[in-house]
Formats: sequence, structure tokens, C-alpha cells
Amino acid sequence: MAERTAARTGTVLLPLAGLLLGVLLGLVLNVNVSFELSRYSAVAILAALDSVLGAVRAELDGVYDNRIFISGFVTNAIVAVILTFIGDRLSLDLYLVALINFGFRIFNNVALIRRHFIRG
Repeated sequence: MAERTAARTGTVLLPLAGLLLGVLLGLVLNVNVSFELSRYSAVAILAALDSVLGAVRAELDGVYDNRIFISGFVTNAIVAVILTFIGDRLSLDLYLVALINFGFRIFNNVALIRRHFIRG
């Protein structure tokens, strides 16, 4: 049982390490995003973070499936970008719908991941 938990913890830490590496590279390389694309970038970053944390949670629950992760990542990103694009055309802040939804899911996944590690 302890070996299985250690292997699962290692598997969970790999996506988080990749996410951390990407954030650090973005900070070191000083990437600048234009004002027109800032909404799209915010939505894309939150879609990616939501997908990674959802994958970590699924792995901890023992139900991770790579096809679900990839399809969820692509679908979330596409729907969020479409909402943002339509909102731009209508002069509405529809991107806030995606940001609020992703924010809620991110906090929910973090809480469940935290509970998993606290309970062991």
C-alpha cells in the first residue's frame, strides 16, 4: 500500500512540476502580451490550470484517463475562447463567465487535493 501511494504521489508531482516550470519560464523570459490579447491569455491560462488540477485530482482518486484530460483541456480552451470572442464582438465581458467558472473549479480541485493529502 505504501509503495502504491509513493508511486501515485510521484505521478501527481510531475504535472505540477511542469506547471511550475512553465510559470517560472514565463517570468524569466518576460513575456509581454498586448492589451487586445490579455483576456484571451487569462482565459487560456485558467483553462490550462483547471485541466492540470483536474488531472491531479483524478489521478489521486484513481480514475485518471488521458483521453478525458486532453479532450477536456481542448474543449475548455475552445469554449472559453469562443465566449471571449463573442463577448468582444458584442462589447460584453463574457470572458468573466469563463474566469468565474474556472476559478470556482480550481478552488474546488485544490480543496479536494488538499483533503486527499491531509487524510492520507
